[in-house]
Amino acid sequence: MPTSSLNALRSYGWDEAYEHAFAEHQAAGLLPARVALVDRGQATVVTATGSVRATWSAHAGQSPLPCTGDWVAITDTPQPELVAVLPRRTAILRSSASRTSRAQVLAANVDTAVVVESLAKPISAGRIERMLALAWESGAIPVVVLTKADLAEGSVDDVREEVAALALDVDVLVTSVATGEGLDILAALLTGTIVLLGPSGAGKSSLGNALLGSQQLATGEVRASDGKGRHTTVHRELLPLPNGGVLIDTPGLRAVGLHDTEDGIQQVFAEIEELARQCRFTDCQHANEPGCAVRVAIEAGNLSPRRLDSYRKLQRESAWAASRDDARLRAEREKHRKAITQHLRATYGFREQQS
Repeated sequence: MPTSSLNALRSYGWDEAYEHAFAEHQAAGLLPARVALVDRGQATVVTATGSVRATWSAHAGQSPLPCTGDWVAITDTPQPELVAVLPRRTAILRSSASRTSRAQVLAANVDTAVVVESLAKPISAGRIERMLALAWESGAIPVVVLTKADLAEGSVDDVREEVAALALDVDVLVTSVATGEGLDILAALLTGTIVLLGPSGAGKSSLGNALLGSQQLATGEVRASDGKGRHTTVHRELLPLPNGGVLIDTPGLRAVGLHDTEDGIQQVFAEIEELARQCRFTDCQHANEPGCAVRVAIEAGNLSPRRLDSYRKLQRESAWAASRDDARLRAEREKHRKAITQHLRATYGFREQQS
C-alpha cells in the first residue's frame, strides 16, 4: 500500500500491528477501512481515499458483526462489500437491550473511555461505578468528566472529591462548554480513539463538539422537570479530531447492563478487594463472619455501606450474565450436535433404502 495511503489511515489509528493482521486480506486484493457508522444493514467506512458505504451479507455468517470503531476488509469494487472484521484490541460491551445473553458491542478498538456525568443535577454514584466497570473491562483507559460546571449548585470541588473517591486511579476533570473550563486540559489528556459514555442530558454531544471544534453532533435541550435529555445522538459515529485521534459519540445510555465484567468490577472496587484479602476466611461474604476486614472498615467509617452494596450488586449482575452466556453456548453446541446427528441418520436411512 502506498505511503500516502498509509498516512491517511494512520490518522484514524492504523498502525503496524493492524497492517500485519491485514496481510492475508491484502494478499486477497481487499482494502483496509475503519467503520465510522453502522445503520440499516450497511456501514460507512473510512478508506485511504475517503468514505464509502459498504454492505455485508446477513447470510454469510459474519462473526463478529461490524461495529463503530472496527477495522475491516472490504472489496475493491464499485459497490464495496465488507468481508471481514479484524481482531479487536478492546471493546465496550454491555448486556443486550433485548435481555438475551448476548453482549452488545457499543464501540471497538477504543483507547480512552470518557464517562460523562452532569453537575447540573445530583450525581449518580452507582451509575459512575457501573460505567467505570464497563470501561475497565473493555481494556480502554477510563476518564471521568464532570460537565456543566457553570450550572452546578453547591461546591464543585466537593463533588469532584466525592467522584474521585469512587473512581480510584482515574483522572476526574471538571468542565464547562459554556465557559471553556477544563476543556484544554481534557483535550491534552485524551489520546487515540475516544468514546463518550453517559446518560442523555449529560452533555456528551456538547462536549464532543467542543473537542471537534465544530457543531458536528446534534444537541438537545434538557427537561427542567427531571434533568433528562432527549436522545439527540441516535447512532454511534466515529469522527476525526483536529489535533489527532478520533471521537466516537454514543446515544444516551438509559440502562447499562453488565456482561461478565468481573475484572472491571475488581478494578473499580479495588479497596474492597484489598480489604477482602485481609479477612479471616477466604470465602467471607462480609456479613457477620468473624474476622471480616470489610465490616471492620465500615464500622470504623473508612468504607461506606453504599459502596459495599454497589459492589455486591454489580458482582451478582455480572455473574448472572456470565452464567446465562455459558448456558446459551451449551444450548447452541447441543443444537449443533443434534443437527449433525439428524443429518447422519437421514443419510444412513437413505443409503439403506438404496441398498
